[in-house]
Amino acid sequence: MQADAWTPPPVLLTVDLVILTLRQSRLCVLLVERGEDPFNGMRALPGGFLNNDREEIVDAARRELHEETGLNVDRVHLEQLAIYGSVDRDPRGRVVSVAHLAIVPDLPEPVAGTDAKAAAWVPAETVLAGEIDMAFDHLQIVTDGIERARSHLEFTALATAFCSEPFTIAELQQVYEAVWGTPLDTRNFYRKVRATTGFVVPDTAGARSTGGRPARLYRAGPNTTLLPPLTRPHATTPDAETTREEPT
Repeated sequence: MQADAWTPPPVLLTVDLVILTLRQSRLCVLLVERGEDPFNGMRALPGGFLNNDREEIVDAARRELHEETGLNVDRVHLEQLAIYGSVDRDPRGRVVSVAHLAIVPDLPEPVAGTDAKAAAWVPAETVLAGEIDMAFDHLQIVTDGIERARSHLEFTALATAFCSEPFTIAELQQVYEAVWGTPLDTRNFYRKVRATTGFVVPDTAGARSTGGRPARLYRAGPNTTLLPPLTRPHATTPDAETTREEPT
């Protein structure tokens, strides 16, 4: 007897985006308010289904990022975060999400897309504290994305992706403090940055007036790996008396 022909199971594929930026020196994540079921009215990450069976996953992520931010993705840090495929993560059926992490500096107020009621920058600590009801498993995805960013700041030059060039060492320090959620000693941070070869390089503009001594300007350097790394503090207090004097 001839065996029944095998039928592939119906599995849908989506992309979700953890888009991080700094607003008023706070780490923020872009969330949308869903305008349809499932989870109508709840907060979620921006994302969506692949357009067709010929759209590459990374192209879908770039498309969604452009639709949500209006930015040319060439100036955005975008990387694949993880794949989320729990059987019960989506009540519509078996839906697998390929989540991506995006880092963008100086983003304006967002405008909701066609399938969302609203969009807003939400402080990361508010989301991580569980103060917002999130759709699907998006709280886990946000948590994983922020932890990825925190880890990358130790060993890579990802912090410069949060900065508009040129930037000062103080602005770079604000990135570390916002992402890690802890204050840092200014002089110690300055020494560590300058000791990390190729992390940042002086900008041709020279310096910027800050109301006191002019602050030197920098750009991202050629090295994407930090040697030595900038180790993340484990305590929530500074390792020395924190000073805010701008290094020169």
